[in-house]
Amino acid sequence: MKSAFWNKMIDRLDRLDPGSVQAQFVRLAAERGQLETIFHALREGILVLDAEGRVAFANRAAGRLLGMDEAAAVGQPMGRWLPDVDGKGLAELHAPEWGRMAAREIEISYPEHRFLELYLAPLDPPEEGGRPGVVIILRDVTRERDQAAEIMESERLNAILMLAAGVAHEIGNPLNSLGIHMQLMDRELRKLPEASQAPLRELLDVARGEIGRLDRILSQFLKAIRPSLPNFERQALPEIVAETLETLAAEIRDRQVVVEVEPADGLPPAWVDRSQVRQAFFNVIRNAIQAMPGGGVLRISYEASERMVGAVFQDTGPGMDPERMGDLFQPFQTTKASGNGMGLMIVQRIVRDHGGTVLVDSLPNGTRMQLNFRRNDQRIRLLAAPAGTGTPEAAP
Repeated sequence: MKSAFWNKMIDRLDRLDPGSVQAQFVRLAAERGQLETIFHALREGILVLDAEGRVAFANRAAGRLLGMDEAAAVGQPMGRWLPDVDGKGLAELHAPEWGRMAAREIEISYPEHRFLELYLAPLDPPEEGGRPGVVIILRDVTRERDQAAEIMESERLNAILMLAAGVAHEIGNPLNSLGIHMQLMDRELRKLPEASQAPLRELLDVARGEIGRLDRILSQFLKAIRPSLPNFERQALPEIVAETLETLAAEIRDRQVVVEVEPADGLPPAWVDRSQVRQAFFNVIRNAIQAMPGGGVLRISYEASERMVGAVFQDTGPGMDPERMGDLFQPFQTTKASGNGMGLMIVQRIVRDHGGTVLVDSLPNGTRMQLNFRRNDQRIRLLAAPAGTGTPEAAP
């Protein structure tokens, strides 16, 4: 109802019969209930504070975002849920100050870690000489911030990968030249007497072997960082892990690491690119065994959910400092003297391209890393139509 109508009705209240007054108050109660229903249906949280900064009204969305019981919160100070917002101080702001406070963004950790955008506006005093209140509108912008952060990270990652690929290519050119000159030296060496060839032949073979090893390392590096779409196939994760362990067998043995692999009976297949996932497993396992320079145990197990299947790698190394966890997948972030900080960045890129997730926990006796991938046996399930709708039920 318009306020002008109610002002006129109040002025004539002494001239209205009891039936008319009752009808108008019933109408007012119905409209109030309708407005509350509308407010509770909104996805944005709405809070109304009185002049003392206490909650006068909160809709369900505000309760969900702030972890409050919207009914029990009435009369409570707003600082219990938003310590950074001085509700009492807001009500005393002047017009120019409202212009600066109209919108802001805050971070909360309860009931979930979220970023909220706040829109603030003053409310007119309820009566002459009264003090104004404040209305706060809350909007969850966590997803928008995460998407923006992912876009920035993706752009930065692509720039780094292009730089790394360019450097690797430039290194490859002199390696090819060295290989050609080694062949020329080999031809000249054959012209020497047999007795003079032996010591030089040994040195030449060592140099050619090292050039070949560098060439293979560059090829593997370029294959790992080259952005390419996964070639999805039905694959068993334990088989890929077994192949990776066989590749790293010599290093595992040299570092005196014991690998314990739990049985994976009944584990569903994954929908992955075999070579890319093998590269991800290679990086994770190599990081784990390098974290145990004096020997240790690497436990490998598997987990499955309704949508995902994952491989879990847990070492008995020193673990990681909590402050380093946030930079774990950043390029060039490494604790190893000879590391380049690219391994886990590549792991994250591969898993993300597969629509999976990477979970990392730093434990008192080591680090636990879980790589989850989509299951191969997912199907679109059609739900049966409600009875009486006339729509035929979906086939099982």
